[in-house]
Amino acid sequence: MPGKFLTGDDRRAAASPDTRTSSDQRRMSQRALRVWSIVHRWTSLVCTAFMLLLCLTGLPLVFGHELDMLTGDAIEAPALPASQANARASYGAVLRAALAKHPGHVPQYMIWEPDDPLLPVIVTAPRADTPPDDTLSTTVDARTAEPLGMPPGKGSLKFVLLKLHVDMFAGLFGKLFLGAMGVMFLAAIVSGVVVYLPFWRKVGLGRVRLKKKRRIVWLDWHNAIGMLTLAWALLVGATGSINTLADLMLEAWRNDQLAQMVAPYQGQPPVTVRASVDDAVKTAQQVAPDMIPSFVAFPGTRFASPHHYAVWMRGDGILTTRMLRPVLVDASTGALTDSRELPWYLKALLGSQPLHFGDFGGMPLKIFWAAFDMLTIVVLGSGLYLWLTRHNPKKGKRG
Repeated sequence: MPGKFLTGDDRRAAASPDTRTSSDQRRMSQRALRVWSIVHRWTSLVCTAFMLLLCLTGLPLVFGHELDMLTGDAIEAPALPASQANARASYGAVLRAALAKHPGHVPQYMIWEPDDPLLPVIVTAPRADTPPDDTLSTTVDARTAEPLGMPPGKGSLKFVLLKLHVDMFAGLFGKLFLGAMGVMFLAAIVSGVVVYLPFWRKVGLGRVRLKKKRRIVWLDWHNAIGMLTLAWALLVGATGSINTLADLMLEAWRNDQLAQMVAPYQGQPPVTVRASVDDAVKTAQQVAPDMIPSFVAFPGTRFASPHHYAVWMRGDGILTTRMLRPVLVDASTGALTDSRELPWYLKALLGSQPLHFGDFGGMPLKIFWAAFDMLTIVVLGSGLYLWLTRHNPKKGKRG
């Protein structure tokens, strides 16, 4: 038979095209899998320490209000007689009450939290452009205009956790660095899924081989919990990365839309006599009657202009409460200057914030967010363990 005289190379050359194609595809698939494995290994190593920091600091921040109560920093609206329960002091009276607590300060912001509309927070500082970390805040009862105290400030546990979580006390550089780590985290998740797919197809999703060596058991738990938290980790990682760009997005808005809206005021002298904050809010409510005030930025702050109040209105529904619309009001006359829809990138930022913090569904959602946060800590910790024990055979033995 002619085949018996063929060499090995001849036989391989004479093999069916389908066989050669299948072999080539397997080799290509193996090479691609090795590349994905390298991507997963190094992106994980680069970001793991910082992701652990974010998960560990983010966990107590999920329960921010409860943390304030635990540390004694919570401020609650006092009970009032029924005759005063529906009373509301003027915005001007609330502002004056806060300023009286800090002589020499000027107002920067008046803020109404969606969960505590009776407790507006007034942010004051020596100057309108004072950095946020050097300002003071006062909570005032909206019904009686009585100051109730100061929310947690510098040095408090919540402040330290928040600064570590947001920028590691490194300002804009810290935010952008953590944003880059968030992108690394997303790459580690995607590459990890790709590396896990062959095991998934062969053995099954989420299987843990408990009778194998300890290292194999750790690997299976790492993969199984990673798949369980996959959607949550992608969501929180992506929205967290978007949030780190907030300062750059705000600056882009200031240089674009805000600059256009206040262009007629260029070169005008500073405002010396201001219209009342009540007039500014009333004007904004006429422009956006289906919305309610979220915060007022006073003239000279980052969210306004030197010649304007900026009244930021928000939606009144569960899905729209974070969606804002700025209304610029002439600070000297109280008349409308302009109001525009926010650009797409700020809408994306505002939409990402509740998804990242999990603070829009009450206690059940907080518990859900905290549970997945802890599971993610397990995934990160087990991945670090697998890396550290890769060359130690004793660590891989069953205990």
